[in-house]
Amino acid sequence: MRKYLKIILPILILGVIAFMGYKVISKINYKKEVAEHIKTIPEFSYKTTEGKTFTEKDLKENIPTVFMYFNSECEHCQSEAPQIQENIEKFADIQLVFISFEEPKKIMDFAKKYKIDHYDTVTFLCDKQVSFATTFDVKSIPTVVIYDKNKKLLEKIKGEIKVDNILKKLKK
Repeated sequence: MRKYLKIILPILILGVIAFMGYKVISKINYKKEVAEHIKTIPEFSYKTTEGKTFTEKDLKENIPTVFMYFNSECEHCQSEAPQIQENIEKFADIQLVFISFEEPKKIMDFAKKYKIDHYDTVTFLCDKQVSFATTFDVKSIPTVVIYDKNKKLLEKIKGEIKVDNILKKLKK
């Protein structure tokens, strides 16, 4: 019996180490692929609050795009929205795309509450399939993903951020 344990135990340990090594390498490769995928605005398809399809082709050309992944009940999102409204004129040449997995009515209630629902450069989208998180490698709400006018990734910011910081990142 001891003879079998002396053989099986090292094999099991080596197997576990090999499996863990494989998982670590797979995760590293996945992160590299995702990072490469979001270097420029990736293909996507969401619905507007009116139910129309909105894709990356509908984004305005030659202006920066800021994606804001939010939830209407998130305290941090509720803190950012008034800042955006107060500084909306500074976003005149920046497309703001608010994306939530909530129902369109909840999204529009949020937009109306913070008076950011009637600007040409602000778009509200509904992510029914909850695919924004995987497409843009987002793991928390709120997250802001900033692209320059050439659709190149400038930065991805998890958590609450002050509007002035978003504007500074776009001016770099």
